[in-house]
Amino acid sequence: MSPRRRRLGIGLALALLAGGAALAVLALAAGSPGAHPAAARHRLGPVLLVPGYGGRAATLARLAERIEATGRRAIIVRLPGNGTGSLVADAAALNSAVSRALAAGAPSVDVIGYSAGGVATLIWVREDGGARKARRVVTLGSPFHGTAVAAGAEGFLPGACPAACQQLAPGSTLLRGLNAAGAAGLPPWLSVWTTDDATVVPPDSARLAGAVNVQLQSVCPGLSVTHSELPDDPSVTAMVLGAIGPGPLRRPTAADCRRAG
Repeated sequence: MSPRRRRLGIGLALALLAGGAALAVLALAAGSPGAHPAAARHRLGPVLLVPGYGGRAATLARLAERIEATGRRAIIVRLPGNGTGSLVADAAALNSAVSRALAAGAPSVDVIGYSAGGVATLIWVREDGGARKARRVVTLGSPFHGTAVAAGAEGFLPGACPAACQQLAPGSTLLRGLNAAGAAGLPPWLSVWTTDDATVVPPDSARLAGAVNVQLQSVCPGLSVTHSELPDDPSVTAMVLGAIGPGPLRRPTAADCRRAG
């Protein structure tokens, strides 16, 4: 047997041994619809909202109502325990919710992560193939590089800083790993934060490589919005609805600024 035919035979044998895994790799490389929902990126599906530290669904209730008023289904993800456990577990809860939506026939999903919920969303994208499942991602005041508040709590009274609190300390192993990949592998992503944030310190910890990064006051000068007000603020809501709309993801403009009413 010639060297060329020998190499071909070895390659075929390895493919047979790998079985379904080899087929899955080939399908992914070919960009098949089953492996990547690129064909569904213009078809709007449900929107999943991930709460922040503490897992309070009420913080996202008004935003969910605004989304449903546009004709979309909004699903607030229930976090395990009291919402202060590992953010990895929160990411798993998001993955389960996404899987249920897709199994039920949703053509796509959009994901909105608030505060620590945005970090859980990034874990999901990095570790659970979220980039193949999400059409768009929007995060609000999410400490991708940690917050000094968590570091202070851990240093002052370590026993009072649960798993998620420890993971949100600047320089944590979790955050270092998430940011090591840089801009690689992200779906279209909008990250919004406010200079008035006293929970995520510094506020621009919400800056994420590869995302459309927007400091709220750079678009709406003089607007005062705290961390807890981000999900309900009319201007932020307008930016969110624009980001998950049918058109391409764009950078928000002054036209998105709204008066509270």
